[in-house]
Amino acid sequence: MRTLRRLSIGLGLAFLAVGVALTLSVSVDRWWTRDRVEALANVELAGPAGPLQAYLARPNGGTEPRPLVVMIHEFWGLDEATIGKAELLAAEGYVVIAPDLMRGRSTRWLPSAIWQTLRTPDERVRSDLDAVLAAFAGHADVDATRVAVMGFCFGGRMSLRYALERPDVAVTGVYYGNVSDDVEALRRLGGPVLGVFGANDGSIPQSEVAAFERALAEAGVEHEVHVFDGVGHAFVTGPAGIASDPVQAQAWRLLVDFLQRHL
Repeated sequence: MRTLRRLSIGLGLAFLAVGVALTLSVSVDRWWTRDRVEALANVELAGPAGPLQAYLARPNGGTEPRPLVVMIHEFWGLDEATIGKAELLAAEGYVVIAPDLMRGRSTRWLPSAIWQTLRTPDERVRSDLDAVLAAFAGHADVDATRVAVMGFCFGGRMSLRYALERPDVAVTGVYYGNVSDDVEALRRLGGPVLGVFGANDGSIPQSEVAAFERALAEAGVEHEVHVFDGVGHAFVTGPAGIASDPVQAQAWRLLVDFLQRHL
């Protein structure tokens, strides 16, 4: 009995130590990366609670209004991979805006990414995205009637949730984000949906992807849902991966072709 008690106390102290260490690591990481978003962003928009930082990528040449793509980052926050993908898409002829929805936070430390995601409420994301669309509504080089919202991981989930609230979103792109099988909710979508997932994704079961696809069909929403074998979560890494890995290249090409057809 005494041995069991000592073991329980030891385990409790060990869990407490791990918790304290993780909390301290997040604090250190937040201090270490405090200027990262400011260094990456190249524009400031008028946000609901002050300036909203973002990265803006524009196509080369031409003066006609272009479609707008709002690209939402993973739960790491605005980072070099997101910026690289924004530039790739801009090269296809789109104005691409990647807003900082973590409000000045970007990390590569998993506990920090989880922490900042938990502290980013959906309502705040919606208000920030509303501000992004409002900022481009009067731009001469943007066709505000042709807007796509797409994202990766956290961004994929938020893209779908936002499109469900904004029927003026013409195209929605979900790269391995959590989805919905609510048929009545999906009927509110204002345009087609592209979904891209990895068959080995432990965070998004294939049963959920299949239910999402069935619900889109029942709701009468035009859609494409693609599942890639042999890959897990967040498998489209960035420009280098897209250039060198056939699976990433194919997954990226799906987006380019989908936008060309529908936007």
